Amino acid sequence: MMRSLYSGVTGLRSHQTKMDVIGNNIANVNTIGYKSSRVVFEDIFSQTIASATTPTANSGGTNPQQIGLGVQLSTIDVSFTTAAAQYTGNPLDLAIDGDGFFVIREGTDGRTFTRAGNFKLDSKNFLVDSNGNYVLGCGANETLAEDGSNLKPIEIDPKYTDISINRNGQVVGIDSTTNTTTVIAQIAIATFSNPNGLEKTGGNSYRETGNSGNPVFRTPGTGSAGSINPSSLEMSNVDLTSEFTDMIVTQRGFQANSRIITTTDEMLEELVNMVR
Repeated sequence: MMRSLYSGVTGLRSHQTKMDVIGNNIANVNTIGYKSSRVVFEDIFSQTIASATTPTANSGGTNPQQIGLGVQLSTIDVSFTTAAAQYTGNPLDLAIDGDGFFVIREGTDGRTFTRAGNFKLDSKNFLVDSNGNYVLGCGANETLAEDGSNLKPIEIDPKYTDISINRNGQVVGIDSTTNTTTVIAQIAIATFSNPNGLEKTGGNSYRETGNSGNPVFRTPGTGSAGSINPSSLEMSNVDLTSEFTDMIVTQRGFQANSRIITTTDEMLEELVNMVR
């Protein structure tokens, strides 16, 4: 059978995967903290018809003769470029201006990371995300350790009013008994040596993997951690112009590969008809 038939099949599969990623990016154009993905292709191992030869005293060398066997998926990268922040006026809405992630505790010991900072207080006065998971940090009088050993849910005593969070991640409120401004807690930011190694878990969250490196926990605005943009939310970094352009190119790529299959089929039909 002709190799081109199977090369066309690999092209259809690869472009279908790319269209799936583009569709997901466009669907999340208004998802806060969403980071767009891109698909990178690579060629499949080529079949060598003739190997290269070395030049001799009497003749020159020859180049290898190879026939490619199609295309395959190389990687699906996530772009962690910072998107624009949208001011909301809500004192518990936070955006990260720079690198890093908010640290979230899911369940009893699960730990995930997110760029979506639409936080709120639950009925027990703990700072939680939109799914009710605890936002982690440390006490006002504690020093954030880089290994995260002193991370804990942030509780805001109801005696504090006019709660706000500054650029350094300090949770500040007015003590109703003393009428003084007091630092209540400190929000933590986690950074990774390879954020592209993080695994998406849904709900705007990521989980560390063996290739992301261990998280380093820092105070916002220190080291490589970004600072906090208070009363704002990070918008999606999806660029619709690029996505629609990629969609057109992907559609044409899919169409061209389907044409390979139909043309190869016509050639096979001619071969079959030769025996008549």
